[in-house]
Order: sequence, then C-alpha cells, then structure tokens
Amino acid sequence: MRAGGVERLDAVEDRDEDIVFGHVLTVSVTGVGVNDGNPTHSAIGQTGSVAAAEVDWSERADIAEQAVVRRHLRRVARVVPGTRIGRVRWPRALPAPLSPWHYWWQAHLLDCLLDAQLRSPAQRRAHAITALVRGVHLRNAGSWLNRYYDDIAWLGLAVQRAGALAGRSGPPALTAIVNRLHEGWTEGAGGGIWWRRDDDFKNAPANGPAAILLARDDQVAFAAAIADWMAETLVDPDSGLVRDGVRLASDGSIRAIEPYIYTYCQGVHLGACVELAERDGHHRFTDRAIAIVDAMTQRLADPRGVLPGSGGGDGGLFAGITARYLADVALRMPELAGPAARIVQAGALAVWNGRAETRGGPVFSAEWGRPAFEPRRGVPEADLSVQLSGWMVLEAAARLQRAG
Repeated sequence: MRAGGVERLDAVEDRDEDIVFGHVLTVSVTGVGVNDGNPTHSAIGQTGSVAAAEVDWSERADIAEQAVVRRHLRRVARVVPGTRIGRVRWPRALPAPLSPWHYWWQAHLLDCLLDAQLRSPAQRRAHAITALVRGVHLRNAGSWLNRYYDDIAWLGLAVQRAGALAGRSGPPALTAIVNRLHEGWTEGAGGGIWWRRDDDFKNAPANGPAAILLARDDQVAFAAAIADWMAETLVDPDSGLVRDGVRLASDGSIRAIEPYIYTYCQGVHLGACVELAERDGHHRFTDRAIAIVDAMTQRLADPRGVLPGSGGGDGGLFAGITARYLADVALRMPELAGPAARIVQAGALAVWNGRAETRGGPVFSAEWGRPAFEPRRGVPEADLSVQLSGWMVLEAAARLQRAG
C-alpha cells in the first residue's frame, strides 16, 4: 500500500463526518466515541417490505457495507496506522476488552469487503482490504495461524480471494495456512482434518472450507478426499443434511457422532461440491450438491425459503456463509440455479424487511425470520458476526442480480 493511501484511509477515523469508501456519512458523536453510544428506542424503527424482483440489491448491499464499516472497522488498538480490524460489538463495552477479538470473524469481514469490491471497485476500500489483512496478522501476534483448523481455513479463503489486494502478506499467509491444513489430516475415523490441534473432534466447519481452499489452490485430489470423507461420514442418511462432526476414540475409531445440524455445515459442503464439480469433473459432486440443496429446501429453510439463525456469537455467521455458497451454486450449476437462488433471495428479503433503522444505517436481525432487536449489551444484534451475515446475504443477492 502506498503511504499516501494509508494516510488517506487513516484520516477517515479522525473526522466526525466520515467518508466510507466514497460515501459521506454525517453522524452525531457522543461522549464514548463515534457511533459507540447506545441507540435509543426512538431512534430505531422497523421498515416495510418490497418484492425481491423490484429491489436494487446492489444498493442495499452498499447500505449494509456502509453501516458495518462505519460501526466496526477501526485501526488496531485504534492507533496503529496502516491497519484495520473489526470491532466485534456495537455499541462496544467500555472500557473495551482486549479479547476475544474473534480471528475468524475478521476473515468474514475481509470476505465481505471483497464482495463489495467486486460489486463496486473503490481505491479506498482496496486500501482497507490490505490494511485488514495486515491488522489480522498484527493482532494475532505476528502469526497467520492459531490452533483451530477451521479458523485458518476461513482466513486462507479470504486471503486467497484477495489476491494482490492482500499485498505482500498474501503468499506467506497462504503457504503457512495450507501447510498447517495438510498437517491436520489423519487417517483416524477414515480421514478428515481435525477441528483444532490436540483434540478428538473432526467436523464439517474445518473440513468444508479446507476443501474449498485446496480445490482453488489446484490441490484437487486432496480436496476431493476431504469432500468424500465429509459425504461418507457426516451426511445424515435419513435427512440428507450435514451433521456437525465426529469424536474419535484413542484407537482412531468413531466413538460418537455430534448430530447437530448447523446451516453453515451445509454451506461449506455445498461450496466444496461446486469447486470439485468444476475441477475434478466427477458426477458425484454435482449429485451431492443437488441432494444437499434439496435437503435444505425441504428440511432446513422455512416455507418462505428463509434459513434459520443460530443466535449471536459464532452462530451469527452461519446463515450468511450458507447464502454465499448458495449464490455460487446458483451461478455455476445450471441445474440448481432456481432453487439455490430462491433461498438466497428469500433470505435477503427477510434480512432487509426485518432490519431496524438507527443512526448510521440498518441493524440486521440474528434470526432472519423476525425483526431485529435494538443492539445493546447481551443482544445478538450487537455482534459483528450477525451484521456480517446480513451484509453477506445482501451481497449474494446483488451478485445474482448482476448476473441476470
């Protein structure tokens, strides 16, 4: 990043009237910092609905971006120039705690910024993307890795998508992450990557994004082995949905199946199938994608096609991640274009119609099927994860609309 770009980006935080990637936002400032105060009930109102076909989804995605960036994107420690990190809650607690800072939420913030850059390229956002990659590395004590294989796979996917926008950080980050993912595979339970180091659990949230990342890195055979393990071990034969994971005994056998059904387990399995259907070409990956979209339609989405939420915290990201990969399916698998797009569009419409309007823009609901609550301490709508999920599905709908 050129020095001038860093200075211009950093200057944004020093003004009461902010420019968020080319948009001027005038906000009121309280004694606890720009947009850090608790919004009042009178400042929040629910909004009406419009049919999905009549909507400019790119405009709505842009509004979501402005709101999230304005409230959450900050310099590391609020002072380190040339860096960005996502504040994990708004309104933030004071004094602001140093942890948790949620490494993997930052990966999805990066992915959302990349979605926005593809939608509407802007030099200021490009600088922010580079600064966020740098900020994650700095905040993680100068390392790209932690003990969670799912976390590092998510960051790897975002850095991989960023390409040159990741700056000089990109190649060393991807090398470290891919090497660690290889280390995470063992033959226990028939294969699969661990959820985290020194644990007995192998799950979909680690293996799915790893398979997507490795397929995009042209390591197709390894990615296919991971996806095959997921299909054989984690897909519930009764519902067709992907279960969370399996726990291993000391001899490597499966001692317990974790039967929980999370939306993003479906999403990452689907994403791996899309990549491998193109790169490997075997019909099993297309067949699996068809089966999982059908299972989601019949057993997971509500009658409108809206995916369930999973509260705040990490669960706040689950539905948005699934929408991202459903959009991939809709655009890259003609046989699934209709059903996959319907789930994305239903989610985007529900997210927008259920938003709460407060200063600085919309607040999205943790449960897409109900209106958003006022963001305050202890409420899931205060979490960055929840707001990223809403932004994600709006970007997914915009992507589908741009493709026609």
